Amino acid sequence: MLYLVGLGLGDAKDITVKGLEAVRRCRRVYLEAYTSVLTVGKEALEEFYGKELILADRETVEQEADSILKDAEVCDVAFLVVGDPFGATTHSDLVLRAVKLGIPYQVIHNASIMNAVGCCGLQVLVHHQRKCIVNGGDHVENEKCFVTDNLLYQIV
Repeated sequence: MLYLVGLGLGDAKDITVKGLEAVRRCRRVYLEAYTSVLTVGKEALEEFYGKELILADRETVEQEADSILKDAEVCDVAFLVVGDPFGATTHSDLVLRAVKLGIPYQVIHNASIMNAVGCCGLQVLVHHQRKCIVNGGDHVENEKCFVTDNLLYQIV
């Protein structure tokens, strides 16, 4: 069985109860370490979860996914993702590969960056307009800003 477990956005305790139960029963636990920033150290997660974590960088996930899935054929394997498991296409690919190989999987969702938009004073959906938070870069002297309908606005 392959578990894709969202860790949420804060610290080790942001994992859901369902996610923690899955992690604790898994023989192998991979920590995806390239699509998002982990706000706590790997060691803090290992201590709280009671499991050793295997760091999975981009190369491991994209080029060695078969070894992760091979493990999941014979034992329970967790794949931990900061935020929500489907925040990156690589994670969807892992699920599609599992389905193709007949490996059962379960996705355990959690809060993602989309849930944190409100902290910036924005809403996820306002009158069907999408908003994108970007680093201002050259546009606004590195101030935080957002883009809507191709117009750049500074967050105040």
